Amino acid sequence: MDRFSYHQHTIIDCFKEHNSVINKKLRKVSADEGLHIAKDLFTILNKTKNGVGLAANQVGIDAAVAVVNVREPLILINPVIEEQWDEVPYYEGCLSYPKRGAHTKRYTNVIIKTEQEESGWYFSGAGSGEEGKGSWEEDGKKQDREQRILEAVAIQHEIDHLNGKTIFDREVDITIRVEKKIKRNASCPCGSEKKYKKCCLNKS
Repeated sequence: MDRFSYHQHTIIDCFKEHNSVINKKLRKVSADEGLHIAKDLFTILNKTKNGVGLAANQVGIDAAVAVVNVREPLILINPVIEEQWDEVPYYEGCLSYPKRGAHTKRYTNVIIKTEQEESGWYFSGAGSGEEGKGSWEEDGKKQDREQRILEAVAIQHEIDHLNGKTIFDREVDITIRVEKKIKRNASCPCGSEKKYKKCCLNKS
């Protein structure tokens, strides 16, 4: 039997089941063990049909391993974010919390280091800077940029998982609060009990 056996794992729905490692900083692993786990993560991810990334703790494994598949398959073993810049608002979903998302703030540019690579990986949502010659070229550039941003965000999302964080730890309030307009014949909010049009309205 393979000394690394994770074939029976499935994604844990945190709304229905307890996941003891979803909020845990996961243990570092060797590149060899990480590659075995990643193989199974890709198998599970491919079955979902609607996910672009998966971390080991989402299937109950305590190991700092995740996979991302947006523009190409990527394996993250003991990944560390070394640098990130150019903040971008994003709406993220998560396979661990189906049918619910969160508005977050991520970065379009990120440099990471992994266990199996000596040099850092740079991911960028920035455009190529080349001018398109027509609508087809412009549409292609837009789609490419969206894919690059999605890839950068997915990497940050999965690394968060490996550090025990979820999208709800990153959630930002985007509620737009509008001050209620006071009608002229309503009581003045200053507490004078006079009509607003005869009180503070005349003082402004």
